[in-house]
Amino acid sequence: MKRCLVYLDAAEIRDSVDLLEAARRIHGEEAYETVGAALHRDIDPAMGAFDRVIQVTRPDIKLYDPAAVTGVMLELQQANGFDSILVPATPFGRMLAPRLAMGLGTGLVADVTAIRKEGDALEIIRPAFSGRLLAGIRFIGDGPIMMSIRQGVFQYGGSRDKKTLLDRYVPAHVRDGKIRRLAVKEKEQIYDIRKSDVLVSGGGGVKKNFHQLERLAEKLGGHVSASRKIVDSGIAPRSIQVGQSGKTVSPRLYMALGIYGAVQHVEGLKRVEHIIAVNVNKNAPICSLADIVVEGDAGTFVEKLADKIEAQGGHQNEH
Repeated sequence: MKRCLVYLDAAEIRDSVDLLEAARRIHGEEAYETVGAALHRDIDPAMGAFDRVIQVTRPDIKLYDPAAVTGVMLELQQANGFDSILVPATPFGRMLAPRLAMGLGTGLVADVTAIRKEGDALEIIRPAFSGRLLAGIRFIGDGPIMMSIRQGVFQYGGSRDKKTLLDRYVPAHVRDGKIRRLAVKEKEQIYDIRKSDVLVSGGGGVKKNFHQLERLAEKLGGHVSASRKIVDSGIAPRSIQVGQSGKTVSPRLYMALGIYGAVQHVEGLKRVEHIIAVNVNKNAPICSLADIVVEGDAGTFVEKLADKIEAQGGHQNEH
C-alpha cells in the first residue's frame, strides 16, 4: 500500500489538513495511507481526517529552526519510506521543503497550484517566470514524490470520522541548529484575504481610486484585495494580491473593479460563488466569468455604490 506523509504546520494546521485532497489526486483510486507529521501539540484538526498521525514528542526541537525540523522529517522518512511527501507552502513550509528534498536526494515541485493524473502519468502545475506562465511538470524516477502546495488551492471534503491512529515518536537525534531566537515582536494584525467572504478587488482601472475601495469593502462587510498591476505599482502590499504570484481565494462574492482578468489573475480564483465585474471593456476576460457585468468606470462605480449603501442604512452584510 502507498503511503503519503503530510507535514502539519503548527501555524496553519487546517491548510495542512486540506492537503489530503492533493493526496487523493496523486494516488487516485489506489489504496494508500495518509499520515500527518506533527511536531507540536495542537493535532485536533487532523484527528479523524488522517489514517495515522505521528506526534513528535521531544520538547527540545525548535519549531522555528528549519534545519532541526528537517532532521526530524528525514528520520521519519528513513523509518517509514513514504511514497509521497506534501508540505503546505506556508512561510515555514517554503523553508522546510527544499531542505528536506535536498536531504532525500529527490526532486521538489514548489508552490503547486494544480495536480492532474492521466493513467499512471502524474502532472504537477505551478507558476513560472514570476507567475507569467504555468509550468506542467512530470515526475520520473523512484521518488518519493515531493511538493509544496499553495494555500487555498485544495479543500479537503472527505471523511472526518476516521479512527485515526496516534503514534508518539521520539527522534533519535535532533540537530542543534545555529538559529537562536533573540526576541519576539508582535506583528501588526492584517487580514487574510483567503478567509474573506467578500473581496472588493482593484486592478489597473482603479489605480487612481484604489484608496476608495476600503470604504466600499467596509460597507459590504468584506476586505480589499488587488491585482498584480496594483501591487507592482507600489499601491498595495503583496499580502493582498490575488493570482498566480499572489494568493488563491474562495470568497462568496468577488467584486473585480477595473481588472482585466488575464489567466494569471483568474488562476487565483477558486470556488468563488459570485463575481461582479466592473470594466470599461465589456469584453475583458474577467467579464466572461462574471454573474453581473457593469460596463463603465470602476472608480465612479465604487463611489456611487458606497454612497447608495450609506444612504440606505450603512452596512450591507447580506449579498
